[in-house]
Order: sequence, then structure tokens, then C-alpha cells
Amino acid sequence: MKYSREQLMEAVSGQMPEKRWKHTLGVMHTSVELAKRYGADPDKAELAAILHDVAKYWPVRQMEEVIRNYPECDQELLEHDKQLWHSEVGYCVAARDYGVDDPEIRNAIRWHTSGRVGMSLLDKVVCLADYIEPGRDFPGVEHIRKQAKKSLEQGLIAGFDSTISLLLEKQKVIFPLTVLSRNDLIQQLKQKKTEVHE
Repeated sequence: MKYSREQLMEAVSGQMPEKRWKHTLGVMHTSVELAKRYGADPDKAELAAILHDVAKYWPVRQMEEVIRNYPECDQELLEHDKQLWHSEVGYCVAARDYGVDDPEIRNAIRWHTSGRVGMSLLDKVVCLADYIEPGRDFPGVEHIRKQAKKSLEQGLIAGFDSTISLLLEKQKVIFPLTVLSRNDLIQQLKQKKTEVHE
């Protein structure tokens, strides 16, 4: 079954506290803004943003069940922080429960927490919007917003730096893909500079 935008918003908002829904609305607005600024599809960005946290408040057991039962889900995630699971679950249930089968939209949901090597334009937009939507208020968010005005890559590097610093401070395990994503974005920026100077 295909959901209309309104039906989708209603279905998703019912699965989270009001505060998280306000965050989702902020990510929607910011995703559309970033998509227009950097040349991604605003409609796809909005749809991915609506669904990005759909499974955030699901019981852990329910999330684990989805990851274990979907062959395309990354089973290795189960060895890592449960905070990462909702992205993978969202990727699966976007198609299963809401009829969203566009791989670009689903991937933007999947990678909005950790990033990935070779992030698509839409991946970058939704991931960065999640960091900088207007309701976000954490140490360093203004720096990330400032960098986001320069480029998606600079904004995301600042975002990943902030996440990694926090995890180091708390002596928590860092999901390897986040480090690889950050390094890949730095390489992309270097490549762009080289192309400009050639």
C-alpha cells in the first residue's frame, strides 16, 4: 500500500513522543532546504526525513527481530550500540510497511545515523539535516550549521567530529563506519580542491 504524504505523517507521528515528532518536522524542513541549496530532490528528501526516525521508539526486541529476519539488514549491527539500530530498521520497514521502495530514499534513512563511504547527495542531505534542524541544541551545533553553509561535506565532517568526540569523551565504542564516512568526506573535499586547481 502506498501512503499519501499526510497518511505517512500521521502513521509516523503516532509512533513517537511529541518532542521527537517536532524533531522530525525540523528534519523535514531542513532536508528540503538543503536539497534545494545543493541540488538533491526536495520531495525525496522530505519523504526520507518523515521516515528517518520511524523505528526510534520501537522496543529493542522488535527492532532486533526486523534486523534478524531481513536478509538485506546488516546483522553486524546487533553487536553495536542499539542507538544505531533504528536506521537499519527504518530502511527495512519503509518498504515493508509504507510502500516506499525507492532505493535512494531508503538508503538515506539507512545511513542518516552512521553515514557510509560514498554517501549519495540525498544521504548527505538527510544526515546533515538530522544534525542541524532548528530544534537541535547541543555543544558545537552552531559550528556544524556554519560549516553546512559552506558545503554538505564540511557540515557532515563537523557533525561526525562532534559525534566521535562525544563518544571518545564517554569512552564509548565508535561505530567503524562513522570514522570511514568521515575520512571519505575529507577525501572528497581534497579531490574537489585538486579539481579546482587543475
